[in-house]
Amino acid sequence: MTKQELFEHIKNKKSFLCVGLDTDITKIPQHLLKEEDPIFEFNKQIIEATKDFCVSYKPNMAFYETQGAKGWISLEKTINYINEHCPDIFTIADAKRGDIGNTSKMYAKAFLENLNFDSITVAPYMGEDSVAPFLEYKNKWVILLALTSNSGANDFQLNEMYSTFEKGIDVNSPLEKGARGIELYQQVLAKSKSWSTPDNMMYVVGATKADMLADIRTIIPDSFLLVPGVGAQGGSIEDVSKFGMNKQCGLLVNSSRGIIYASAGQDFADKARIEAMTLQKEMEILLEKYL
Repeated sequence: MTKQELFEHIKNKKSFLCVGLDTDITKIPQHLLKEEDPIFEFNKQIIEATKDFCVSYKPNMAFYETQGAKGWISLEKTINYINEHCPDIFTIADAKRGDIGNTSKMYAKAFLENLNFDSITVAPYMGEDSVAPFLEYKNKWVILLALTSNSGANDFQLNEMYSTFEKGIDVNSPLEKGARGIELYQQVLAKSKSWSTPDNMMYVVGATKADMLADIRTIIPDSFLLVPGVGAQGGSIEDVSKFGMNKQCGLLVNSSRGIIYASAGQDFADKARIEAMTLQKEMEILLEKYL
């Protein structure tokens, strides 16, 4: 999917909602456990209930890998169902991979070719050569971890460093004498800009860090941002939109638990639909306000 196609879907649906399919077999409604594949059945009903209100689905790999081979089959059935029944939906493999080049090449093949996801989340800690294999696929996306919403983000991401990079300036430009350092996540943003373009690289920025989005936009004004942390984690869609939206929206805001676990009963899909519709209506207003 191209950047323009994604933007067109956002405009058509008046939504930049991403639904996280973090499907925990211990939390899905009990009546589904009698199904041959409870995880897939749950996902299928969530997809059918929410597909009118979202532009993206994001299965988190951990929830499938924990089930072993059965979980991988459920994942494969889920992505195939989305691609067949919702071909306009942008799919994200929330895998957070990142390793030496040969290993990354195999991860890229697994998720972007074999499973045919539109994108994959990647950890940039090992540098450009660990990310490059994911960028070789036409019309596929890399979503780099930049600034996450967990408390541990303070351990490294927000550490101030003296660096050869400046916010909003060429990545090879040295800091002026006496200038303060920049935070590590800002260095990741600045450096990674040279690896690709906003046409196939996005960044993860947590919704609970919404006040930092203005600074982030000085470094990557044209890139899409995948924004987790809305809903159960307390992030504000209003703040994210105010500080993070660009001329092509530039946002995919994820909600997982708040939608898929809105009910644990027979009405789980109906309740998920209501939650997704509520977020979409809010996003429609924000698109009119800030786009």
